[in-house]
Amino acid sequence: MRSYRILFRTPEFTPFLLSFAAFAAAQTIGGLALGTLVFRATGSPLLSVVSMFGPQLAQLLGAAFLLSGADRLPPRAILSGLALAFAAGTAVLALPGLPVGAVFAVVLLQGLVASLGGGVRAGLLNEILSKDGYVLGRSVYNMLWGLMQMAGFATGGALLALLSPRTCLLLAVALYLMSAVVTRLGLTARPPRSAGRPSVSATWRTNALLWSSRPRRLTYLGLWVPNGLVVGSDSLYVSYDPGAAGTLYACGALGMFVGDMAVGRLVPPAVRPRLATPLRLLLAAPYLFFILHPGVALSAVAVTVASVGFAASLVLQERLMSLTPDGLVGQALGLHATGMAALQGVGAALAGTLAQLTSPATAMTLMAAGSVTVTLTLAALGRHEERQPAAPATRRGVVLSEPAGTDVP
Repeated sequence: MRSYRILFRTPEFTPFLLSFAAFAAAQTIGGLALGTLVFRATGSPLLSVVSMFGPQLAQLLGAAFLLSGADRLPPRAILSGLALAFAAGTAVLALPGLPVGAVFAVVLLQGLVASLGGGVRAGLLNEILSKDGYVLGRSVYNMLWGLMQMAGFATGGALLALLSPRTCLLLAVALYLMSAVVTRLGLTARPPRSAGRPSVSATWRTNALLWSSRPRRLTYLGLWVPNGLVVGSDSLYVSYDPGAAGTLYACGALGMFVGDMAVGRLVPPAVRPRLATPLRLLLAAPYLFFILHPGVALSAVAVTVASVGFAASLVLQERLMSLTPDGLVGQALGLHATGMAALQGVGAALAGTLAQLTSPATAMTLMAAGSVTVTLTLAALGRHEERQPAAPATRRGVVLSEPAGTDVP
């Protein structure tokens, strides 16, 4: 599937995107409002970062205990419930006088709930589209995420100049409710993709299986670590330049949009695998110059160029799909989504700590240097892996005899 026209004629693809768009807009506006609220109240770059990216860090716990539900629960009900849960949590965050400790408790609960969302959405997208349409559909999904971030952060920055952060949080609540309604009315009630009940043991068993393959491990690490370290740099925009944070986030979203459009629509499939390392290097390299404290205009250009590199995730997701049995796709993509979100949270916390000890500009540069180092290391390990012969009874990284959808009591 190489045509946007064919893609958007696919039943349920459009309502799927619309429900996600409302959810993504709510996250961006609400996240910026919450980070600004906490920064104004505490003056702490670390606490501001944790308030914005804490739910992503908390998803690590969800990945360890809840992720089997990505394939074993009905997707429409889960996505509707997820939007309603975020609406309720964000409404609590908008309460006047809420202590900072209570803010972080709500953020933790939101992260635990969100841990199912990535796997459920990715698995549902895989059901809605044919296999040859997944990369193009995922690129549109990523482009929409970039557009919603760009619009959400730009709108959020403008609204914060006119309204209070708590009012912006209430706007996010309305968007979450809209996402729940579109999901409920626009999507078909599908049964779970795999038989059996979700459980902690089933989650751990499948996660262990997914992690047992060296090619999959390298792919997961490539998806998680360089990205997470650069998001740590991104998380410091508020403390680096509070007045320009919305602009920088919007420029980052623009770069993501351009990268996903180019890789998903214009780059031939045969060429895509060779772009994983160059795109990850592009993702980090422009941040090395933040040590020079560039002004808003140069910072915006650097952020835009760097964010094109986020398209590396498309290339690596395609690789992950080729290494994973069909019956485990939902949990495999869910592990990717929650692991990436968790590493982004770790990166944000680490960047906030470094900024607290040094300065936001220094911390952004150090995080970028770490991302470049990890990318080069993984590239070297990947070249070594390619030189190893594959076992005759398997495709590389795929256990062909593994039954799909088995339950563990």
